[in-house]
Amino acid sequence: MNLPFDIAKRYIFSKKSTNAINVISGISVFGIAIGTTVMILLFSVFNGLEDLLTGFFNTYNPDVKVVPYKGKTFSQDSIDLAQLEKIEGIEFISKTLEEVAFFEYDNDQTFGIIKGVDKNFIKVNRIDTIIREGEFRLNMNGSNMAVVGAGVRRKLSLNIDDFLTSLTIYSAKRKKVGATSKPFKKVSINPSGVFAAYQEDLDNRYVFTSLEFTRKLLSLPNKLSAIEIKLKEDANLKNTILEIKKIVGDRFEIRDRYQQEETYFNVLKMEKWLAYALISFALILVLFNMVGALWVIILDKRKDIAILKSMGAENHQIRNIFLNNGLMLTLIGLFLGIILSILLYVIHKNWGIVTMPPGSIIDIYPASMRFTDFIIVSITVIVLGILASLGPAQRAAKIQTIFQEG
Repeated sequence: MNLPFDIAKRYIFSKKSTNAINVISGISVFGIAIGTTVMILLFSVFNGLEDLLTGFFNTYNPDVKVVPYKGKTFSQDSIDLAQLEKIEGIEFISKTLEEVAFFEYDNDQTFGIIKGVDKNFIKVNRIDTIIREGEFRLNMNGSNMAVVGAGVRRKLSLNIDDFLTSLTIYSAKRKKVGATSKPFKKVSINPSGVFAAYQEDLDNRYVFTSLEFTRKLLSLPNKLSAIEIKLKEDANLKNTILEIKKIVGDRFEIRDRYQQEETYFNVLKMEKWLAYALISFALILVLFNMVGALWVIILDKRKDIAILKSMGAENHQIRNIFLNNGLMLTLIGLFLGIILSILLYVIHKNWGIVTMPPGSIIDIYPASMRFTDFIIVSITVIVLGILASLGPAQRAAKIQTIFQEG
């Protein structure tokens, strides 16, 4: 028999001598429930945004990317590609080369990035799934073609159906030129498709061409910017990266999908935990209601406390009664908050409580519940509830007995 728990349960659920105790207790439970609901739903929203960004990045970023620690390019011969292809977890390897360039189309100009890719690029990435016009084709009847981002197309007012107007690409020459020579190389190419990656940086800057075309334009016949790798579905990411590291050595950095867009995810994570801290602070303020409810219960039950002490109850038992009181109020609010958050989440996923403006890439605001979030929120609420109960519980333990010595 747990006497402090049984007495605490009776104090919570039995009829009170004054209605004010019920009101204050109800307000504290309601506040905890709302705080719990808001915190869980907030985590769900950030999870949804993370999943949404991951989906967008997955259409362009490879499973693994190998880039040099120093400089923008490296010699293709510095990596044994044949050995890389023999690694068990690797399915496809793509060689890429990119550099800043200047683009011109029918009197419109813009700066951007030209990226040369080989024939395996479309196997390593899912860029073919985001082609909005035309097709992803880099060669046609022996002629070089280009696939441009939607933002580049908009800046240049580009028409991929106009075969008479070419896209002109300018690249700075790498060797010193004479005073009368032009400092840049100029080539023309026809566009074959337009992609929209939902990433402003890609759409507004990138133009894809064949690796051979780009190497010739940049005068870099044996150079690469990166090795992009697609893994097999059953591949172990960590072990495969270790195998790649053994082959490429310490001069190269190996990035997984998350590390390729680490800045975006770090900002999102920072915002998520900042919001968590703010909601936790608001929950602390809400718990002052529970402190008030416990004080009122203690005042109402001070005769009971004195009698219990007279019967031999020790201070720690009295303290535990009101700690259990606070914990019960906290758990009731936590339980109601979890139920309410799940209910709102289900309604939102099925009917869309918060919708996006017309023309958006998604219809409703993204949200995704994860079990770990429930654990984090539960621990946070319970710990804050116990801390809020400590003061009143310690004060209750100091109440004197009815029988005083004369």
